[in-house]
Amino acid sequence: MDRTDTIAGIDEAGRGPLAGPVVAAAVILREPIEGLNDSKKLSEKRRVALAREIRDTALFGIGIAEPEEIDRINILQATLVAMRRAALNLGEIPAEFLVDGNRTPGQLPATARFIIGGDGLEPAISAASIIAKTVRDDLMIRAAERWPAYGFEGHKGYGARTHLEAIATHGPCPIHRMSFSPMRQPAFV
Repeated sequence: MDRTDTIAGIDEAGRGPLAGPVVAAAVILREPIEGLNDSKKLSEKRRVALAREIRDTALFGIGIAEPEEIDRINILQATLVAMRRAALNLGEIPAEFLVDGNRTPGQLPATARFIIGGDGLEPAISAASIIAKTVRDDLMIRAAERWPAYGFEGHKGYGARTHLEAIATHGPCPIHRMSFSPMRQPAFV
């Protein structure tokens, strides 16, 4: 169903981690939600509560690029691919996509424009930021069950000291991004 009066916000989570996917979300808000902001500026408790409200009241789509895809095409291209997948999984074509950042993914089904810092300015992008972050966090918590030695449930794949020590001790696991340092070190390639 096409809607000529709607906008969809798009944002991603997980560009910087050493492990796990990059996750994007596209969100069309159906009603105002109080307290939306850039997911990084919210406490985990507040993010989870807002994600529940967004899921209950808004339309959203998720797009994921896995570590092997990130390694093959680079993190920027993988992020744009994940954003496009999120837009295509939305289930509705909005009048316009508003994308956080300084570029838009190609081949979207509607016009798109980017907004630098949009996750703190545009409610639909804030909502997308929250959904992307909570989905990615959940994926990393599940990854921690499969690979407990890495502590993914705590640092979510980012380069925390405990994560770097686990990589040094155990080497990379299947969800590590081999194109990212420190996995490019001679011992791991």
